[in-house]
Amino acid sequence: MHDTLTTKRSKTADTRTATMKAAVLEAPQSINVQEVSLPEPKAGQVRIRLQGCGLCASNLPVWEGREWFSYPVAAGNPGHEGWGVVDAVGEGVRGVRPGDRVAALSYNAYAEYDLADADKVVKLPESLAGKPFPGEPLGCAMNIFKRSEVKAGQTVAILGIGFLGALLVQLAKSAGAKVIAVSQREFSLAVARECGADEVIKMDDHYKIIEKVKELTNGNFCERVIECTGKEWPLNLAGELTAERGRLIIAGFHQDGMRQVNVQLWNWRGLDVINAHERDPKEYIKGIQAAVEAVEAGTINPDRLYTHRYTLDTIDKAFENLTNRPDGFVKALITY
Repeated sequence: MHDTLTTKRSKTADTRTATMKAAVLEAPQSINVQEVSLPEPKAGQVRIRLQGCGLCASNLPVWEGREWFSYPVAAGNPGHEGWGVVDAVGEGVRGVRPGDRVAALSYNAYAEYDLADADKVVKLPESLAGKPFPGEPLGCAMNIFKRSEVKAGQTVAILGIGFLGALLVQLAKSAGAKVIAVSQREFSLAVARECGADEVIKMDDHYKIIEKVKELTNGNFCERVIECTGKEWPLNLAGELTAERGRLIIAGFHQDGMRQVNVQLWNWRGLDVINAHERDPKEYIKGIQAAVEAVEAGTINPDRLYTHRYTLDTIDKAFENLTNRPDGFVKALITY
């Protein structure tokens, strides 16, 4: 009976509502909320009435403007961290139905509704009811940690304590590692401590950081170093902090040009260098499923990291704060 009622309500809502609100990035740093056509799911797709979408630092280049982007971008783009409730399904969809609360891999989620392939959504359990769940970045953290192969007793340095870095601190501690957090902002170091970091170091002086980590590790440096900044200097610093035969994990998104790195050092120390980004959607879905389990189990607790919330109507302010990182800023959510 419940499922039948849910489906009927969904169909009624579809006939009443031909449009939806969506954010449209019309030009660099110019975003407006517009009424656009409500998308209809095709075969194999679901439509999600979004409850929210995380704001990702990878959005900054299109927000700021780069020569390879054209404007306006598609309505709702580049939102890709959405979650919400399925309200309609296309032909042939099995295993997902209206009323299911899901996290989705979709790409136009700065809007009231978005479409996703039915095999690109992950059902959220009742235990997470009412909680925000930006699945893509949570799944990304799980996948990066998996490829890091952190083991109990190791020392792990994490460079850059934003949302991703803070989650990785939690995961490394849950695995029994000693964690050294390196970050620029005093606030981010405080977040690292709250997440369980054993030592925190301000990211200010290249050689002082190296000497401090050398001291903390009795001259051995770290078996695992995870770089989360996406910047050249911290990437080179990460190599300096990695022990012989250690593993350097590149988790930062290096999207703004070439990098010069000290391959001589990497070669001499025999480092394993892991580019820990995934591009296969199936791997992302595995990561999101693992994140659901980790949040349920308390292995990670992202709630403290959702520091700022905005509506579609204030999404321009969200982008400004993402750019400027005011004190206290970790992760912004757009909620509908």
